[in-house]
Amino acid sequence: MDLDTLRANAQALVAPGKGILAADESGGTIKKRFDAIKVESTEENRRAYRELLFSTPGISDHVSGVILFDETIRQSDRDGTPFPKLLADQGIIPGIKVDTGAKPLAGADGETVTEGLDGLRERLEEYHALGARFAKWRATYTITDEIPSRYCYEANAHALARYAALCQEAGIVPIVEPEVLMEGSHSIERASDVTAEAQAALFQELHRNRVLFEGVLLKPNMVLSGYDAKSQAADEEVAQRTIRCFRWTVPAAVPGIVFLSGGQTDEQATSRLNEMNMLGPHPWELSFSYGRALQAPVLKVWKGDAANVAAAQAAFTHRARMNGAARDGSYTAAMEKAA
Repeated sequence: MDLDTLRANAQALVAPGKGILAADESGGTIKKRFDAIKVESTEENRRAYRELLFSTPGISDHVSGVILFDETIRQSDRDGTPFPKLLADQGIIPGIKVDTGAKPLAGADGETVTEGLDGLRERLEEYHALGARFAKWRATYTITDEIPSRYCYEANAHALARYAALCQEAGIVPIVEPEVLMEGSHSIERASDVTAEAQAALFQELHRNRVLFEGVLLKPNMVLSGYDAKSQAADEEVAQRTIRCFRWTVPAAVPGIVFLSGGQTDEQATSRLNEMNMLGPHPWELSFSYGRALQAPVLKVWKGDAANVAAAQAAFTHRARMNGAARDGSYTAAMEKAA
């Protein structure tokens, strides 16, 4: 394990003004997104779409890394350049999703544990050879009055920690993603409590598994009310509650927190990140690892038509620029209208 390289790559992924593009959609997820724009989810259409994203001019100004799916890390652009090389040549770090999905947690009705540890050491060696220098593993937590249980917190924390240790052994920066889901009617206070519990259990297990905190990134949810809650907090309250929760649970040695955008509109994800950075300075960099919140406008413009590539890339550039501005608290809603 090269500790200096791990630290350097973790810091590069949260460089000022930059964040991560999550382009690691599974086959089922990308099909849903393509269905919405009436594009068939063939391997060639998926390849062409990812090439559109990865070849956008100047995108390295605001994108530090890209999370790839197993299919995507093995694909190339139309000229035959492998996608990891295409990204690396622009100064963008290639990454890879390595978990195999959330499955029912035995003996815990309504709860899940993420699988994928079997054979992971060998897969990480292959992904490193293909160019990946960071990875991602997602755990999910559903909120009701009864769950998550302590069993669920501990099972997912242990899996995340074992994954992270194997990543660092392979010279790969692990992104740990304990996502508290927004489905439900829970309050923002309940979401804060569950988020804190999930992260406290996670960092305890990371420590037990000898994971170097300086070489790991956290990809969490923002602290938000459930979709069906009676009231939704303003962006300022979301920012304040999220920062307070993370100051309780996230060690200062962690270089950065790269938020997921799940359940938020494109502009909400940007605005709330901006509000959090306005509350700084913080012990860690606050950045983004957005999938849908960066890609939704791109898909709407592209529609599977090669004639729309330039316009779709402009939409991608705009969203990346807005989130880049949110990294230092300089984003304003007026910037959206001006564009």
